[in-house]
Amino acid sequence: MRRLYRALAGSVLLVAVAAAPSAAGGAPRGQWTTAWATAPAAAVAGAEQGYAGYTIRNIVHTTAGGASLRIHLSNRFGTLPVLMGHVTVALSAHTGGRRDGTIDTSDGSAVPGTVRDVLFNGRAGITVPARAEVLSDPVRLRVPADRDLLVSVWTPQPSGTVTYHPAAMQDSVFSRGPADHAGDVAATAFTGKTGVWHYVNGVDVSNGPGTVVALGDSITDGVTSTRNANRRWTDYLAARLATDPVPDYGVANAGISGNRVLLDDGYPDYTIYGGFGPSALTRLDWDVLERAGARTVIIFEGVNDIQQEPHQTDPQAVIAGLAQLAAQARARGLRVIGATIMPFKGWNSWTPQLEQTRVAVNAWIRAGGDGALGGLADFDAVTRDAADPQIIAPRFDSGDHLHPNDAGDAAMAGVVPLRKL
Repeated sequence: MRRLYRALAGSVLLVAVAAAPSAAGGAPRGQWTTAWATAPAAAVAGAEQGYAGYTIRNIVHTTAGGASLRIHLSNRFGTLPVLMGHVTVALSAHTGGRRDGTIDTSDGSAVPGTVRDVLFNGRAGITVPARAEVLSDPVRLRVPADRDLLVSVWTPQPSGTVTYHPAAMQDSVFSRGPADHAGDVAATAFTGKTGVWHYVNGVDVSNGPGTVVALGDSITDGVTSTRNANRRWTDYLAARLATDPVPDYGVANAGISGNRVLLDDGYPDYTIYGGFGPSALTRLDWDVLERAGARTVIIFEGVNDIQQEPHQTDPQAVIAGLAQLAAQARARGLRVIGATIMPFKGWNSWTPQLEQTRVAVNAWIRAGGDGALGGLADFDAVTRDAADPQIIAPRFDSGDHLHPNDAGDAAMAGVVPLRKL
């Protein structure tokens, strides 16, 4: 049995299925805010025929709330169209990892009476073309902030490759089917567990104040944060916004582990299976500029350009890439916050030469990026060791000398300039 991995869609063929109670429609007019997001990174290796008959129940956690919602689904790395025969959304019977520090881990069971069909142009089910994404009709369901949601997708037929986000740091569940379990309230049928998100890449809520998007790599992805606890630095940022007089913006996490500014994964031999994803420059439109309510982007990339093979030792090359990300975001009306690259001495690829590159890039970011940046999140300054600024302070180090622990993530969120978002 192949392993189920932690895995955009235009509307073509619409199929009808049995409807769960009180489905879609009627969202108030006004701005939509991204309540939750992830960046699709690759296609699942070994699943070239898709997951026929599977129901995958993705567990996601909201950063903003609203009276109605919309769901984004992705076949970005699909080689063939995929029929999503039944899609539902529900409040989880468990709240998940919350801002008060409690963890009530979701098991796939829903709050009775909250399961809603997700419709597309008024119909249940949609065929998503290869390399496309789809946006659902509005769904009437009051969604609280800081709460787990269940987004279930039943794929009844074989398809091409399966689009996924590898490093969810959140367990989701699935049923091998072939019966449709998207409308189930109980979790009984969901006997499988997966550590990735398949197909779903966004949840919007109605009438929010807008969205802050974090464009980043594994540190933004939260790969060393506590699993199922929502303790990425972006989660701590959402918690700060909720208690500050500034608007309670949604926070969209567009981190992909291993991601680079300039090069796609595996360059020059990129394939859709490369889990580090296309470069930040390649995916900027998909993952940042097209996000619902996007008003600000925090750009926190560059360490992988420096530390991965092939090493980029010329700081001006990294700076040029960051400047282009900022320029494109500003051209679309977004505010841009630059985040400095954190220390990584002790990581296996560190050298004094690479350190010089990091320091030079950070100097450009701190100076405002030649006018490209509207604010600074100095992640380097807040996480580095006072005695040796080339390393992460031990109290913030996950142990691998590149990625922060939960305390480091909280410290990073603490230096984001809220009034410039």
